[in-house]
Amino acid sequence: MMSMKLKLTLLSVLISVGLSAQKLEKIEPPTWWKGMNMDTVEFMVYGSDIHELEASSKTLNVISSMALESPNYLFVTAHIPSDAVVGQHKLTFRNTKGKKVGTLLVGIEERREKSAERKSFTSADNIYLLMPDRFSNGNPANDKVKGMLEGPNREFKGGRHGGDLAGIENHLDYFKELGITALWLNPALENDMPDYSYHGYAMTDLYNVDARYGTNEDYKRLSAKAKELGIGLIMDQVANHIGSYHRWMNDLPSNDWVNQWEEFTETNHMKVSRFDPHAAEIDQKVFHDGWFVQTMPDLNQRQPQLARYLIQNSIWWIEYADLYGIRMDTWPYPDKQFLADWTKGILDEYPNFNIVGEEWVSDPSLISYWQSDAARGDGYESYLPSVMDFPLQTAVTEGLKGETGWRSSMTKVYESLANDYMYGDVNNIMIFPDNHDMSRIYTQLDEDFDLWKMAMSIYFTMRGTLQVFYGTEILMTNPGTNDHGIIRTDFPGGWEGDPVNAFTGEGLTPQQLEAQNWFKTLANLRKNSCALNSGELLHYIPQGEIYVYFRTFESENIMVVANRNKEGKTLDLARFSQGLNGATSGENLITEEKVDLSSGTIEVGPMETLILWVK
Repeated sequence: MMSMKLKLTLLSVLISVGLSAQKLEKIEPPTWWKGMNMDTVEFMVYGSDIHELEASSKTLNVISSMALESPNYLFVTAHIPSDAVVGQHKLTFRNTKGKKVGTLLVGIEERREKSAERKSFTSADNIYLLMPDRFSNGNPANDKVKGMLEGPNREFKGGRHGGDLAGIENHLDYFKELGITALWLNPALENDMPDYSYHGYAMTDLYNVDARYGTNEDYKRLSAKAKELGIGLIMDQVANHIGSYHRWMNDLPSNDWVNQWEEFTETNHMKVSRFDPHAAEIDQKVFHDGWFVQTMPDLNQRQPQLARYLIQNSIWWIEYADLYGIRMDTWPYPDKQFLADWTKGILDEYPNFNIVGEEWVSDPSLISYWQSDAARGDGYESYLPSVMDFPLQTAVTEGLKGETGWRSSMTKVYESLANDYMYGDVNNIMIFPDNHDMSRIYTQLDEDFDLWKMAMSIYFTMRGTLQVFYGTEILMTNPGTNDHGIIRTDFPGGWEGDPVNAFTGEGLTPQQLEAQNWFKTLANLRKNSCALNSGELLHYIPQGEIYVYFRTFESENIMVVANRNKEGKTLDLARFSQGLNGATSGENLITEEKVDLSSGTIEVGPMETLILWVK
């Protein structure tokens, strides 16, 4: 029989082991700022068996400590006083007996001057979209990172190729010369997945840059250096899902943290079901709560702690990295009310901030629904400033390639723009020739250089906020395949030893050099013209494969004539009197040649786009 003394000794050991198992690991967000509109923060604490702990602080006003189903997370709500001292603030954690278990530090920082009033991207910007892994390898030392699941394999189209933040920073002058005013990077946060992690959309840490790209400090420095050159940084964020190797998936904070099914259930991608008054509940549920793929668990934004976590995370990155805007991935898939709360939370903090949501459908009524100030019949209040104009992308491509019939194929462009009455702000719609999820525009146009030049001319003179994809300026293409790894081919010159260098022009073909110069000319033209980047649009029904429109801002009036015919045409100007507004002369903004309008006609060459400042 065990003696009483031995029993007490064992009990003491068990108690000691139990207490030592209570371990604090980290806290998110790791820092906050004094003077924020959101001055009460819910900190997510990670640890081991910490669910019964209580947090306190001598300098921060701790309001509550609570846990959900998992014993390994604690949610600590604290108010940040407006007179808080800048520096590290200690949170002390005690068990139910009042015994101190440990401490964690939270940094409180001073905000940048006029941070709340920060400017954001507008239609005056030329936005350059690039995939960090595929643009330029500025630091080969971080290609392989110890402990991370996927190493470099540049020979594999779906592998890690080594591009990083240093590579982007090294080429800021290239963007400046090209006429770019904002960079949209595909997600740069940690994607510690075993394969196909390069794209960035399966995040495993929402507060840290992927180490194969660099560090948080590298990201912040890139933003600062770009800003010095007049280039803003737009962050690509994802609220719909995470990567399956996120630590949450080994230990969910709560059972409802992700949308769970008895077996894997893929979303039906039927976006119209969200608006369908006749839709079955199960169809709407599968759309919202179904997963994209098995490696991307679908987050449940109806869970209040998760929703708060995501809102705070976005605000944290804006303040930390001095962001110029956010592009939110897969906009219609998360919870609808969460989308409104998330957007409003950001705009309450930064009233001038711009956010564009990705709604990939061809129906403008489904896209315009999400834009603030658009007409909606269901009482839903959306605060989203900008949406993406997928219908126009399709219309331009099909219009340029279409066969001449009983009416001009360019009418597709006209009809797409005629739907602008549905939108709340037509100049805050993002237009684009292509992006990372579709074939490159040069491929879509069957590698017809004349059509490519016309497409670029239209996009750089069209209403809306323009986004272009890296490599468009040098006719990058993906012939014979829609594989994303090929569409996202490495930018030539971004790796040491590349035989072609698009940054210097070495090895580019004469046609590529011409394309790069054409792109640069148009980008700088748009950048410096209020009419082209912000003006009113007046357009005319295309006739005989000639599409005419005007962009007007105060006294600046620009006439665009796109002739899709393979022969030159004489254009009778009588029909365009409203747009010309009495103008008798013009200047070709590409060639700087004077154009006489007094005769009532002008000549437009085969497959030519005239861009005329009429006076």
